[in-house]
Amino acid sequence: MVIRSVLVRCPGAEWYDSEFAPHLGRLALVGFPYTMVTMFSLKGATIVELPFDVLRISLPLLPYFLIMFMVSFVMSMALGFSYEKNITVSFTAASNNFELAIALAIGVFGISSGQALAAVVGPLIEVPVLVGLVYVSLYLGRRFYGLSNASK
Repeated sequence: MVIRSVLVRCPGAEWYDSEFAPHLGRLALVGFPYTMVTMFSLKGATIVELPFDVLRISLPLLPYFLIMFMVSFVMSMALGFSYEKNITVSFTAASNNFELAIALAIGVFGISSGQALAAVVGPLIEVPVLVGLVYVSLYLGRRFYGLSNASK
């Protein structure tokens, strides 16, 4: 937000949107995988050594993702959202900002903390659950929106 507000004032909003933002988006595509690889390389041994801790951390995450997705889907449908907007809202609500959580956990508690481990385990659960929810969303599109072109 700070970068945007400064650059919109100086070079202008059109320059920011057409020139700067696309490059920043590409950087974000590299930044997230870099963060994940770094964190898994630093905490991978702990994840393997403490499988029950990983399971204990994972247990509340699974229902969280499912509940957030379904509540958002039902609410969006009740509000009359199109399928495309409904799915966008539902996936946004179900996903988390684990990148931010990882950065905060490491910054506040340190890399070897249990909080950092919990932040790293999140994406291990989030990614497969969200992939599964893609198939659920396709089914829901056919069931409630009458979409025949949603993949089977």
